[in-house]
Amino acid sequence: MSTDLVTLERRIDARPETVFSFFTDQNKWLSWMGQDGEFSFLPGGAYRTTVTGQNIAEGHFVEIDPPKRLVFTWGWLDSGLGVPPGSTTVEITLEPDAEGTLLRLVHRDLPSPQARAAHKDGWIHYTDRLATLAEGGNPGPDTWM
Repeated sequence: MSTDLVTLERRIDARPETVFSFFTDQNKWLSWMGQDGEFSFLPGGAYRTTVTGQNIAEGHFVEIDPPKRLVFTWGWLDSGLGVPPGSTTVEITLEPDAEGTLLRLVHRDLPSPQARAAHKDGWIHYTDRLATLAEGGNPGPDTWM
């Protein structure tokens, strides 16, 4: 097993089409992760979003296969965070699971144990927010902003 990645799975009580829409609609994306941003939701399209406070993530969409799979590169504009823009890859897969969805997230090419720990915490925080919204709830203000 590779040690340069973070993986997580979570069940969401919403259909894959609903969950997928939170990854391909700017307003929905920003409702669960980010203050502002610009997104071109096409393979090869770029994105740039202010995620937490002053931390800006940038990358490109690699694959968009509704409502099953989304792959994008990821990194931080601030070089002090140790993960340059576009230097890592995030793969999201969504599988129907009874009346809901099983979300699997794999974040590859993270350069250090510290980067893996920080990104794992981040993805847990943000997929919690995503699940609450997709299930029709209100996660409240993002406490990481």
